[in-house]
Parts: sequence; C-alpha cells; structure tokens
Amino acid sequence: MKGIALVTGGAKGIGKAIVERLAGDGYDVVINWLTSEVQAEQLQAYITDTYHVRCMAICCDVADEIQVDEMVNTVEREMGYVDVLVNNAAVDLSDLFYVKTVESFRRTLDVNVIGAYNCARRIGSRMKERGKGHIINISSTNGINTYYPMSIDYDASKAALNSLTHNLAVQFAPDVHVNGIAPGFIGTESELDGYEDAFLKQECEKILVKRYGKPEEVASLVSFLISDQADFINNTIIRIDGGQIGSI
Repeated sequence: MKGIALVTGGAKGIGKAIVERLAGDGYDVVINWLTSEVQAEQLQAYITDTYHVRCMAICCDVADEIQVDEMVNTVEREMGYVDVLVNNAAVDLSDLFYVKTVESFRRTLDVNVIGAYNCARRIGSRMKERGKGHIINISSTNGINTYYPMSIDYDASKAALNSLTHNLAVQFAPDVHVNGIAPGFIGTESELDGYEDAFLKQECEKILVKRYGKPEEVASLVSFLISDQADFINNTIIRIDGGQIGSI
C-alpha cells in the first residue's frame, strides 16, 4: 500500500478516473461526494472488488469547514493520515451573463476555491507536520486565458485556484509538493453535455491534436506528479489541453 489518497468530487468524471488510477497504483482511496451518492457507492464497490485496496466513500460539502473537519477526522480514525489530496470538487453554473446571480457566483467560489482551501488547510497542515505529502488542485485552462463570459464565475474561481496553488506550495514547503493541473476540454459527459454540436466542433478545431481529452489522461498526470519521478516538480500549473489555441 502506497498511502491514502483523498479525491474530492471523486464519484464522476475526472475525479472518478483519478480514483481508479490511484487505486490501480496501490493507494487506498477516499471518494468524497456531495450529490452523487449512487455513483459513489458503485465506484466504491468496484474499487474494492477490482483493486483490493481499502476504499471509503464519504459525503461532504467541501465548502463547509465543519463538514471538512468531520470528513478528515473520520478518514484519519478509520483509515489513517492522508498522503495525497486531490482537490477536484467543482461546480460550473454557466449561464448567460445577464441572468447570473450573486448567489450562484458565490456558490461557485465557495466550492471551487474555499473548498480547496478548507481541505488543503486541514490536510496540508497535517502533511507538513509529518514531513511528506502531495496536494494536486484540478484547475482549468479557463483560469489561465480561455474566456467565456457565460462561465465568468467559473473562470474566476479557477484563476483563484491557481493563485491558491502557488501560495500553498510556499506555505507547506519543503516537504509537501503542491501543484495544479489545468485541463482543457475533457470528454466527460458533464463536460460536453448541453452544448450545441456546432459549438463543440468549433472548440475542437482550436485543439491542435483535433480531439477532446480523456479523463484517464488527466488521471495519468496526477499519478506522475505524485510519483518519485516528479519529485523536482513543485509550485506549478500544468496545462493538459492538447495544445488548445485559446489557452496559449
């Protein structure tokens, strides 16, 4: 067993792929979920049966500091200290700019930024005490320089998450590595669902490799960044977008 990995928003999409990859790498895994109870339970059963590692699925709104403390207390009590934290939980409440509300904007920031801070503050501090650990923040090319006014709140949250990544790296140095991953268009159901075919074709043309990414490719990057081979990589945001022109 390599250690314990906690993946927020781990029941679906990119989070699910990360959970499966880390379990395959030999980590015991914790699947954090908020609205995807059935998917989390199914994934937990699959991980346990397939990879024969310990697996816990736990409900927690990462935007709530008290819930995060309770989640981490449960994990430490029942499994042990977290060695790898992947802050993947996020909401994207995209809508026309003029019908957006302050409430939806605030919820996006609460989950995507405050949620990552809550988890990193609690778990990262413990990692620093123990002298080891990895924190990976799943950001987006939307937080660098790919802009859609429909997702202005999401874009702002991911830019803030990039800044948070750099500050956490300094705070928890030298023994805790903190890096960010900024995916472009990844072909998950939630990523592509709801868009018109013409828009998806247009966006795909902006990608130099002329296809959307796979969740498993993001998971592979997570696996590399927490490996010994990546020990000299710290305090950086790595784009994984197929050469998306809009994010260069």
